[in-house]
Amino acid sequence: MIFSFTSCKSTKELIYFGNIQDTLIRKDSIDLEPVIQRSDLLSISVSSLNPEASQIFNIPNFSGITSYSATGSGTQPSGYLVNQDGNIQFPVIGNIKAAGLTKKQLKDNILKNLTDNKLLVDPIVNVRFLNFRVTVLGEVAHPTVVSVPGEQITIMEALGLAGDLTLYAKRDNILLIREESGQRIVKRLNLNSSDILKSPYYYLKSNDIVYAEPNKVKAGATSDAKLWLPVIFSGLTLLVIATDRLVIHH
Repeated sequence: MIFSFTSCKSTKELIYFGNIQDTLIRKDSIDLEPVIQRSDLLSISVSSLNPEASQIFNIPNFSGITSYSATGSGTQPSGYLVNQDGNIQFPVIGNIKAAGLTKKQLKDNILKNLTDNKLLVDPIVNVRFLNFRVTVLGEVAHPTVVSVPGEQITIMEALGLAGDLTLYAKRDNILLIREESGQRIVKRLNLNSSDILKSPYYYLKSNDIVYAEPNKVKAGATSDAKLWLPVIFSGLTLLVIATDRLVIHH
């Protein structure tokens, strides 16, 4: 029965970018710079001509801890945790606003504090995310949380790392949930269309959630299975009883 349902499904619904032609798509207008949010974990490294003077600014305010999940245990890296006020506690300087800023803006603020207070000469500051990740759920082969060391990932890469969409996924109605600037953005994406390549949501941001909904074929197959399984089991039970009585009779 499941085979009969799936065989009727149009192959057009399973093809990514079905209407794409040879073309050139620019991504210059797409803002890929992630914005720092509360509870983000940042790696901030400071260096200068005086390594000893720089050392104190490389002590994170959040020590790594061991966390446990369905896939096993892992150690969370040390870094600067953005508190609920949107600040990080930076050595010597104290509170620095981080939430709502890009990495470059935060880096510039730290540089200005270090130079204005004459704490270092010609310092170099690097800021990176330690918790850049996206979650992929629903009709994928392996629902998972994807860690992104490079801080850039497309929706196609995320789906690939989750084992790709199953045959039962609605490729024309992928749900994207994003939290940004205190708002929760919900967007529906059509992977059957080449327009996804021009979408500002083609590149995912940290903490994005991608959900692939099941299609009617999956819902129908599941409903029919629930309907017919009791009948099949009842039939098998009757067959076993009848066979047993025939054996006893003989």
